[in-house]
Amino acid sequence: MTEAKAAGGTAVPGDLKQAVAGFVNELKTFREDIQKQLEAQEDRMTMLDRKTAFRGRTPLSTQIEVAQPHQKAFADYLRKGDDGALRHMGIEEKGMTVAGDGGFLVTPQVADRVENTLRAGNSLRRVANVVAVEGSSYEMLIDTGDLSTGWVDESSVADSDGQNFTRVSIKVHELSAMPKASQRLLDDAAFDLEGWLAERIADRFARAEAAAFVNGDGQDKPQGFLTHTTAPDMLDVENAIGFVTTGVAGDFDASNPADALVDLVYSLGAHYRANGCFVMNSKTAGAVRKMKDVDGRFLWTDSLAAAEPARLMGYPVIILEDMPDIEDGANAIAFGDFHSAYTIVERPDLRVLRDPFSAKPHVLFYATKRVGGGVTDPKAIKILKFTV
Repeated sequence: MTEAKAAGGTAVPGDLKQAVAGFVNELKTFREDIQKQLEAQEDRMTMLDRKTAFRGRTPLSTQIEVAQPHQKAFADYLRKGDDGALRHMGIEEKGMTVAGDGGFLVTPQVADRVENTLRAGNSLRRVANVVAVEGSSYEMLIDTGDLSTGWVDESSVADSDGQNFTRVSIKVHELSAMPKASQRLLDDAAFDLEGWLAERIADRFARAEAAAFVNGDGQDKPQGFLTHTTAPDMLDVENAIGFVTTGVAGDFDASNPADALVDLVYSLGAHYRANGCFVMNSKTAGAVRKMKDVDGRFLWTDSLAAAEPARLMGYPVIILEDMPDIEDGANAIAFGDFHSAYTIVERPDLRVLRDPFSAKPHVLFYATKRVGGGVTDPKAIKILKFTV
């Protein structure tokens, strides 16, 4: 049997040497296995950290990352008519880009730009109640009665016989715009096509909406508040907007012109009056802002803050150019809590369909969205009628 010398000079049998070598090899293999397991575990933890970090990002950052492919595909569609990428995205993302009745949903950047323009413009949107819906209409119950109230003890409850409800249904209607551009302009890579399209769509939508919210007849468009049923305020007709008169046909009273405005303001209920504002067009505003009180001070005050409306008798003034001019019998001024009085209903999707054939050599962009509107609380508006 082979022997080896230990450190102290003692002989070590060969079998023991082989056993020690085998143990060392097994220990080395064990350490390598442990190292591999640790590396695999570290890789798994790294992947988990990445997923957690992505989930933890702000909604804005994740929305931008998701929207980037849509934005590129939408730009290709607008400039070249290439809708392959948009249709592919629509299939993979369950129709998020393809509208069921034709056209494609615009990018969030275009939709937000149009929406911001509509809110900032001279429209009833600035003060009305705006509701987003997914269906074709919006229904709500309006309490038209006065709940009986009082102090009660443990053996009695308040009576509610005065409670009455009216169901109001507001349908959405299709609003369209059709800006056009030349193909040469579309081929210019430096041209901000999406910005140009958003401005054109917003401008046309804003003008159409503003007119409908004031004077719309409800046929394939929103019903304006001036086309709602009206009645003399003293009669208190149910579901009618009350009006007060100036006492003069087509004008204010010559000696006390501001009295009609005072009557208008205080004809509105106090709980509405706290959120009240005047609505009139520029021509009417030009006449009203000349009025003074008995001490010679102007009733009209311009705001010193940017984007803040002027005030009349302390209440904001919203200029809507679709309000009628001052003339005999005209409902030229309204005052009310329009957030309670008028509801605008809209579907959030904005669609665009590219048409390169109907107006050659130009390309048409047929943009559509669905909007509705109507009076939901007639008691929250009062009208000044220029008549005897």
